[in-house]
Amino acid sequence: MKQRWTEEHYIHSDNCDFKRVCKLSTLLEWMQRAGDAHIAALGAPIDEMMQQHGMAWMLTTIDLELIRMPEYGETITLVTWNKGAKGVQWLRDFRVYNAKEETIGQARTVWILVDLNKRRILRASALPYVVEANEEDSVGDIPERVNIADDVELEHTYTLQVRQSSIDMNGHLNNARFADICLDALTPPELEQRLVRFRISYLQEAVLGDEIQIHRAQIPNGENENALNITDLTTECFITGQTVEGKRYFDAYVQLTAV
Repeated sequence: MKQRWTEEHYIHSDNCDFKRVCKLSTLLEWMQRAGDAHIAALGAPIDEMMQQHGMAWMLTTIDLELIRMPEYGETITLVTWNKGAKGVQWLRDFRVYNAKEETIGQARTVWILVDLNKRRILRASALPYVVEANEEDSVGDIPERVNIADDVELEHTYTLQVRQSSIDMNGHLNNARFADICLDALTPPELEQRLVRFRISYLQEAVLGDEIQIHRAQIPNGENENALNITDLTTECFITGQTVEGKRYFDAYVQLTAV
């Protein structure tokens, strides 16, 4: 069986943002597809899981670190592997390489197995397949859930209504779309900076017609112990999406640095 799954992706113009670099949401889409393809190659096809067993994988946490984002006209290699289950959490890591086989990004992700009919989390033992784990390689420890303390002063940025264009075949807002939602909460000067780290924890499903209140808070330099290579040129933000009543859909963290 394939312990590692490898894909190549060429960065086309429609994959890029206004800075001619790959969109964050595009990179996350490719990661999701690679994970799906790999788990199918390991003997657990996504369609069969959904149609015959009524279960699916759902992403709960991403911790993505970037040396740089892939650029227009570049070909990247995306490598992923399954690290097995810890309790109800399934762990999957990723690395992104440039044409010189240099690492330009890496990610740790956590997934859960969900009963699609009852909308509840399933134990790892409920998976009716044996999927091989690669325990010899690891980007790092299990990624921590994004935690926005209650005393953080969040300001409302904009309101989003979930429409059909963002809904996936699991019936909810696709995980990659949340990256666009988060970056839409940044200011024009912040968007000119280079993305260094993106962390997000998905807390509840967003479905068609839901109205999400997007809030953000900038973190003063030096107050976040998890920041990477903090300098005076670093910008850090918490971004969250919630209902009018305050129930959260997601919590995210974005770290940027001056180009």
